[in-house]
Amino acid sequence: MNIFKELLLFSHVAFGVMGILAGVWLFVEVLNVSDQNKTRILRASLTVSFLISLSYLIGGYWYVFFYGPDKAIIKSGVWPWAHGFFMETKEHLFFVLLLLSIYLPVAVFKSDLLTNKSSRKLVLTITGLIIIIGLVMEGFGSVISAGVKMGLIGR
Repeated sequence: MNIFKELLLFSHVAFGVMGILAGVWLFVEVLNVSDQNKTRILRASLTVSFLISLSYLIGGYWYVFFYGPDKAIIKSGVWPWAHGFFMETKEHLFFVLLLLSIYLPVAVFKSDLLTNKSSRKLVLTITGLIIIIGLVMEGFGSVISAGVKMGLIGR
């Protein structure tokens, strides 16, 4: 077993989950925006962006260097759709998540969330989409992992 491979995969998932949780933190802060939490809102938006980007970079590295054998196991196993639908979708959906998370701090920096209701709605919408898409990505990753296990069991 390659411990580096396992640590990469674990950290990819962990940073993704932490990014989603930071998104929930930001969402609540923006719902309760005040002069007292402006700095926390800014920090939370940067945290979401950093964690999602880090998860993307680690996941991309893992995908390029380690996913090939898992893909072969999934495609030759009893759940080939785990790659055919879930991984193929994840391969395209992550761009949306990454772009939203990079844009999030820009939207927070460039707006007065305290007085501008439209800006507040924009940040809440972006954050809500990050949370939802992030949870979908986590779920898809679970199906893909199960596809590998089912491929190994079915042999």
